Amino acid sequence: MANLIRLEIVTPDRNLLSEDVEYVGAPGVSGEFGVLHNHTPFLTALSIGSLFYKKEGRKYFVFVSGGFTEVTPTKVSILAEVAEKADEISIERARKAKERAEQRLQQEKEQIDYARAKAAMARAMHRLRCRDDAVSAGTCSM
Repeated sequence: MANLIRLEIVTPDRNLLSEDVEYVGAPGVSGEFGVLHNHTPFLTALSIGSLFYKKEGRKYFVFVSGGFTEVTPTKVSILAEVAEKADEISIERARKAKERAEQRLQQEKEQIDYARAKAAMARAMHRLRCRDDAVSAGTCSM
């Protein structure tokens, strides 16, 4: 099928995904961006959030946290510090991480590394949102 773009997602641990897709939407540090076939080349840093792609008319979601994206007219390369497909996300683990982060944030600020606790909270919340988005789109079961 014409007008597809190759999406590759790689972490330090594994090659998570390599597929031809119709569209990629991702969280950049300067805001969300979208990519179609024949896009202008660019390079950007990734933020914490949900990346999604469309394949055969369906939306699929991937949680990403940190890293970089390189876009060429025929390929989107995601080099992420952390990436998980929505169906791999453990809801229980994410909820517990969120609870731990909330508890740390309620402690006296001098006793904790506030920035680390806030980042942990953001990762947990985005994991849960990514999973919810995939369930809503029908590409992931409860």
